[in-house]
Amino acid sequence: MTFTKLMATAALTLGLATGAFAQEKTKVGFVYVGPVGDGGWTYEHNQARLALEEEFGDQVETVFVESVAEGPDSERVMTQMALDGADLIFTTSFGYMDPTINVAAKFPDVKFEHATGYKRADNVSTYSARFYEGRAIQGHIAGSMTESNIIGYIGSFPIPEVIRGINSAYIHAKKVNPDVEFKIIWAYTWFDPAKEADAAKVLIEQGADVILQHTDSTAPQAAAQEAGDVITFGQASDMIQYAPMPRVSSIIDDWAPYYIARTKAVMDGTWTSTDTWDGIGPGMVGIGEISDAVPAEVKAEALAMKDAIASGEYHPFTGPLKKQDGSDWLAEGETADDGTLAGMNFYIEGLTGEIPQ
Repeated sequence: MTFTKLMATAALTLGLATGAFAQEKTKVGFVYVGPVGDGGWTYEHNQARLALEEEFGDQVETVFVESVAEGPDSERVMTQMALDGADLIFTTSFGYMDPTINVAAKFPDVKFEHATGYKRADNVSTYSARFYEGRAIQGHIAGSMTESNIIGYIGSFPIPEVIRGINSAYIHAKKVNPDVEFKIIWAYTWFDPAKEADAAKVLIEQGADVILQHTDSTAPQAAAQEAGDVITFGQASDMIQYAPMPRVSSIIDDWAPYYIARTKAVMDGTWTSTDTWDGIGPGMVGIGEISDAVPAEVKAEALAMKDAIASGEYHPFTGPLKKQDGSDWLAEGETADDGTLAGMNFYIEGLTGEIPQ
């Protein structure tokens, strides 16, 4: 072989190898607000990441950083992921919204997916789940089972996502038990077992025999178990280690199908910026097994409600409903539109206390 042919062959071989290497893997990053072992929100996002790896095998490489504070530190983490070659980055908490938009503007070739937010760009999509659908079912069970008529609710931050859940749970507890009262404590954290446990204990001391939570750890479950005769519900993941009591059911976030679909879209070049808000019907919100601690009749009613929501036959926000100040909101049979729900900043009539600003 002449020198010229040898060089041409080498160049061709190098070019093929380089092309193969360039197409070798799609790199997907995940930014988590809590630890992967939180037993709730971040745990389920990480389970979806693992499902993504199982689905695509050697076609993908995933990376993650856990316990990233919302704010400037998250922007640093996202920037580093982009610099390290991530093709797609999932930012999995509401407080990552502005940092996601900021970093995406600097890396127009990287695709970003932000959970629970509302700001989009050409390379930023948003996604969330209709958790309020699951809260309706929890409210029905809670209102049916409380003996003290006091239900405690641990809120994380006073954002529409959390307010929707409180309202939905209250509406459906009130329907089956007109005497029910909600006591709400704002923890101002997504994940802080000590704060969450303290909040649960205070609510129990105030007479609550049912605890609902929109925080991520299992600490409220443990506090209720210690107190005895207190009912809880798993948040974001099943938390079934506390079944059949105090945990009598749960809301389960199943992100895996979405993560797989969006990664595939990046791989095949069909990814576009979009907004996804799915619930029980499409499977993004699951209802954990209802334990035998729940009376059979109540369980049957809860499952019937689940089926009705899944089919679209029933909407958890169906009038007549008034706002906390007594003003009319939804007329008889009228259902809430997504725009109002997405920006919900008011309590339903009957809830006491003010929403913190």
